Amino acid sequence: MRYSIRKQFACIFIGLMAGTILLCWFINNTFLEKYYFHNKQTVVMDAYKQMNAAAQKGSINSDDFDIHLQQLSARYNISILVLDEDSETIRVSGGDPSILKIELWNHVLFDSMDSGGGSVSDRPGKNQGQKYGENTIANKTLVRNESPFYIVQLVTSNRVSMDYLDMWGFLDNGNLFFIRTALEGIRDSVDIANRFLAYVGIAATIASGIIIWIVTKKVTDPILELARISERMTHLDFDARYQGKSFNETAILGNHINQLADTLEATISELKTANNVLQKDIEKKNEVDEMRKEFLSNVSHELKTPIALIQGYAEGLKEGINDDDEESRNFYCDVIIDESGKMNNMVKKLLTLNQLEFGNDVVSMERFDIVTLIRNYIQSADILIKQNEAAVRFEKEEPVYVWGDEFKTEEVFMNYFTNALNHLDGERVVDIKLSQEGKKVRISVFNSGIPIPEESLPHLWEKFYKVDKARTREYGGSGVGLSIVKAIMESMNQKYGVVNYENGVEFWFEMEKVGEE
Repeated sequence: MRYSIRKQFACIFIGLMAGTILLCWFINNTFLEKYYFHNKQTVVMDAYKQMNAAAQKGSINSDDFDIHLQQLSARYNISILVLDEDSETIRVSGGDPSILKIELWNHVLFDSMDSGGGSVSDRPGKNQGQKYGENTIANKTLVRNESPFYIVQLVTSNRVSMDYLDMWGFLDNGNLFFIRTALEGIRDSVDIANRFLAYVGIAATIASGIIIWIVTKKVTDPILELARISERMTHLDFDARYQGKSFNETAILGNHINQLADTLEATISELKTANNVLQKDIEKKNEVDEMRKEFLSNVSHELKTPIALIQGYAEGLKEGINDDDEESRNFYCDVIIDESGKMNNMVKKLLTLNQLEFGNDVVSMERFDIVTLIRNYIQSADILIKQNEAAVRFEKEEPVYVWGDEFKTEEVFMNYFTNALNHLDGERVVDIKLSQEGKKVRISVFNSGIPIPEESLPHLWEKFYKVDKARTREYGGSGVGLSIVKAIMESMNQKYGVVNYENGVEFWFEMEKVGEE
């Protein structure tokens, strides 16, 4: 597999380990020498403090302190020299006394001349001054203290081409001391440590890569087995079972897949049984629907031709003016044209309803902004709003996206809105609201007026049902609008309804909110 988890695990682990080792190598290479040097300074200063304490107690000449000094010198690889006021050696450890004296007097002469002092430079006059010219020393003073007097210096000796860390000065009892440690050993130790870390890092990375490749196989093999089982389940093969014996998360997932397979198999069996029952119910329902739809189709077909003839002859009658009463003739013509228009509109609605119920009118589910749809329709119905002296309220501004057939949704809203305008009373307010309820968006249209009688509410969605026949006839209603709403909403599998209030009526329908499943 190109994107195998096993490969990803191995690459990530090897990358992290190699990066960690490289970081450690960089830190060692950059800071280890400085750390060693700082540690050497601490060791030298600690040796000085121990010698000074022994000088204050008067035990610097004791055998016990001599042993301690030898141990200190051997442990930290330092050379120590202590001289009395007559430049005689009191203690020496870790080096040739004559060489250490030469180096000490070189420091004394060099630093005394450099500082312009003369008291210290008088000391080498006995037998050490002649050695000064043989060692040219480049000093870098790191610490200089005046009371008690001591100096810590980084020294480069041209004679042996080596760097040293030197400390010299006076103890509290007046003895002159000199401590030296070579720095070349530090650099060698750092180089060895870095090389060793590089070798160990490379070996550890290779070995860890091999180990992680082997170990991850135990993790990825059960996952691949689960993938094969799930693939078989996509083909409705529920006989495959996870057989792992471990108790980790993969095993838990495998057990759940086994349970899922059992549940799916039982559910599919139940669905097939229910489908057989449902098929019989559908056949019975289709028989009733066929009878009803055939009636509607016949009525629509029979009414369409005479309506068209009535409308045509009425218009011809209006154009052909006779010698009789012109005002009466025009009145009858206007009535015929108006009635034929209402009947023609009813036929169109019946045909629309017939198509919806037959399923010939395909529902096109698409994503659209319901707020924009409502605002556009309100703007287009501005004339009707002014004619009915209605106050329309709709405060929603931000877009609300839903799934549905945009054209049919607009027809549902149009039926609710025109119905609200035709039944206005009281404050003459039409209030449009959008509310989000979980995965649904509810669109409601409220109009102030007289509530619908409770006994009429269940029949509102029936074809040709009219609560107030006289008022319905007055504004040209056909009694089919809410039946169309019902058919459209059921074709989109969405809910709809009506609610009575003391001061009016609210019709509502729901749409599926975009982004929700």
